[in-house]
Amino acid sequence: MTSQVTVGLDGSPESTAAARWAAYEAELRNASLDLVHAEEWLENPPLPVSTTEERRHWAEGILRNTADELRRDHPSLEISTRRVGGLPALALASAAKDSDMLVLGSRGLGSVAGFLVGSTGAATIAEAERPVVLVRSADSTGTPAVRDRDRGPVVVGIDIHHPCDRLLAFAFEEAAHRVCPLIVVHGWAPPPILSYAPILDPGVQSEMAHGISTAMNEILSPWQEKFPSVAVEPRVTTGQAAIQILDAATGAALVIVGRRIRHAAYGTHIGPIAHAVMHHAAAPVAVVSHE
Repeated sequence: MTSQVTVGLDGSPESTAAARWAAYEAELRNASLDLVHAEEWLENPPLPVSTTEERRHWAEGILRNTADELRRDHPSLEISTRRVGGLPALALASAAKDSDMLVLGSRGLGSVAGFLVGSTGAATIAEAERPVVLVRSADSTGTPAVRDRDRGPVVVGIDIHHPCDRLLAFAFEEAAHRVCPLIVVHGWAPPPILSYAPILDPGVQSEMAHGISTAMNEILSPWQEKFPSVAVEPRVTTGQAAIQILDAATGAALVIVGRRIRHAAYGTHIGPIAHAVMHHAAAPVAVVSHE
């Protein structure tokens, strides 16, 4: 498979920020960049587009202008553009099926409200089997919210009780490309029945934490052997997993969470931890699907 990064464009500052971030990511990976416009992406386009011909010219203008800008900033980067039709979420997921990742813009609403991912973005994450990265804009100019994109660690949240190889493979690769540390977070809470255990035996909770840390190290060991240049910091913390990941993500270059692939026809297909992190993290958030 030829290495490629795909980004969805809709003419908004957020999608411009996503394209700029994706260009940087493509260079890190020595990959090509594919700019894609999905028809009917916008519920409220930034300008009135009434006819099919006008929509085509508008979409082609977005693709052409963005590609021209990125070629000026990244002259060695191979960039392609295309328009795709069909239901936007399905079209975008299909467009990125052979890519390393799909990058989408996301509107920032502040540190409390977090991201406004939007119905198309959320639906695309649920459909895509490739990692989807959400990038928000720092301002109306389409500047990515994280300016120093080559600084800060990569943070990944894992559940040691479920398979996480796809998550760790993506996380270690990202940290290796960026030459930065990798923070691996597992948040846990003692079962309610053990709430009285410290009174009976003060060492019960510390023994549990030690066991979890040992399991974490066993999971990470083969990946550290495969990526010896990556400095890894395992964090086993007590508390809600999403909060622990968000706390570790302060100043991160990228935050990575997983979502279980669900084949049911109904439901969000995005778990509560991924949902919380992708709505509240300031850094770009990668959502990696896994079984």
